[in-house]
Amino acid sequence: MPHRSTLPRRSWIAFAAALLLPAVGGHAQTAVAGGPGGQAPASAKPARPSPASSAPAEPARVRHPSLYDRTPLTSLPESVRLPRVGLHQGPWGVFNRDDGSPAGFGPVARYGTDRSAEDWTVLADPSRSDDVFDPLKFIPLNDSKSVYLTLSADERLRNWFETRPFLGTQKPGDSGRMTVRGLYGADLHVGPNLRFYGELVNGDAGGWAYYGYNATYRKRLDLEQGFAELTGTLLGARTGLKLGRQLFLDAPNYVLFVHDTPDVPQSWDGGRAYAIWPRVRLDLFDFVQTNTSPVQMFRDNQNWNARLWGAYESWAPPDFRLLGAAGHTFLDFFYYGYLVGGTPAAIPTASVGGTTSGSTLRNNYGTRYWGKAGPIEFSLGAIYQDGQFRQAKSALTQPVSAYSFNSFVGWRFLGVYGHPILGVQADDYSGGNDNRKRGTVGTYLTPYYPQSSYTDTTTYITEANLVDVIPTLEATLLPPVVARLRLPFYWRESTNDAVYGSGRIYSFRSNFHGGFIGATPTLTIATRLTRHLLWNNDIARFFASHSLQKAGASDGTYYQSTLEFRF
Repeated sequence: MPHRSTLPRRSWIAFAAALLLPAVGGHAQTAVAGGPGGQAPASAKPARPSPASSAPAEPARVRHPSLYDRTPLTSLPESVRLPRVGLHQGPWGVFNRDDGSPAGFGPVARYGTDRSAEDWTVLADPSRSDDVFDPLKFIPLNDSKSVYLTLSADERLRNWFETRPFLGTQKPGDSGRMTVRGLYGADLHVGPNLRFYGELVNGDAGGWAYYGYNATYRKRLDLEQGFAELTGTLLGARTGLKLGRQLFLDAPNYVLFVHDTPDVPQSWDGGRAYAIWPRVRLDLFDFVQTNTSPVQMFRDNQNWNARLWGAYESWAPPDFRLLGAAGHTFLDFFYYGYLVGGTPAAIPTASVGGTTSGSTLRNNYGTRYWGKAGPIEFSLGAIYQDGQFRQAKSALTQPVSAYSFNSFVGWRFLGVYGHPILGVQADDYSGGNDNRKRGTVGTYLTPYYPQSSYTDTTTYITEANLVDVIPTLEATLLPPVVARLRLPFYWRESTNDAVYGSGRIYSFRSNFHGGFIGATPTLTIATRLTRHLLWNNDIARFFASHSLQKAGASDGTYYQSTLEFRF
């Protein structure tokens, strides 16, 4: 019998407290001290000094935060009401624009997707405090305030209901799942150039007719992040070296994100070095994946079958104006090396439902041009993959040649209430030929989980042998409410290859002779109930094509509700 867990009492206490503790006080209207556009008070030594920069000043407000290219919970429109004093980004100049992700540390507004990316030096001046939890965000440990501690917490309750999970291939149907997760962080700054960050994770799961729970859902208390960071100025750049266990988000969201659907975000053990100039930044990294499978407390170690290494470079061209509005863009070039073993590396075979296991090396050479050109918001990217696939228990290897093209173009109606954006996303992920026993592997591989909402919120369809076209409409309905409607349509890129879902290759491919897979209309409504309490709802319906239904797939309804408390 599967284990049914009791949700921890502390989680319910946290949620109840959040409902009773809305944000207090007003919002300061001055610039952030020690953060973007401001200076630290004389009594404090800023922990992250900014390099000299000729970058233009940022606008006083983020006028139209978008759900695109970030998670709904971190992009809720608090910044519609908050000036930049409410945004706790580091001293990254123009790379703090939009949701802060151009700096390479993930989306950061008041709170970050990666909590270690937040900069709370503004609170060295107590007069800038405007929240009941602010005393926990800057705890001075010496008279000069050069040594201080920042505490953080994240409690998340998530519920699912699915009528036919994974196109009807996952049993049982009519599944109801529930998970609870806690993340607890401490950020110790020792002077302006050294800090130590630690974060604990704990997760549990239950429900009825549930499926798929593993160590990424049920997790006893363990170390999610634990690293030391040394910073300084070198050749005019703000530089840093991070060593230890850490989240890594310096990638387009269609390549890599935090694996946010389960309880345990994907973390990495290794090193990362970065340098940020006024309009150029460079990132170098080498990681091995954290192994979360041990069931005992504090037993996580390294999964040497999963490696990630590479480099990322980003250039911010000069600002401009188009169609009467300001514009700014980023031109990125990157290389990611993947070493993957086990289930994520498997490829389909000609036998019915068959797969070949093994390991694969993938070299990814990519570029991305993205940003805002007046009312136009866009992202245009391309990746080429080469490498090899080595069959398990065999010396046989096959070369890899795969690719992806990724794009989003939308028009932001700046003069309309709610600043809606109407756009279209289109992607092409190469496919191969599952009838081949030898020869080149042509199927594009994304082993380390893109953002779950990028292609398919349900995760029933994933980024391999896929062409998608996704019309999108998004708007801020009320200051605390964002809504997004997406209409994804999916095709196989190669009809000689399988249909892929998250962590699986569908077995009904031998009876599926068409190219059109189906469509998944999806509505997302994200609400900020208080400054600290967020509620997100996703509802989708997968409509399988007639050919796919004949092959054995089923239509299905998907609903996900997420309640999250943060400070």
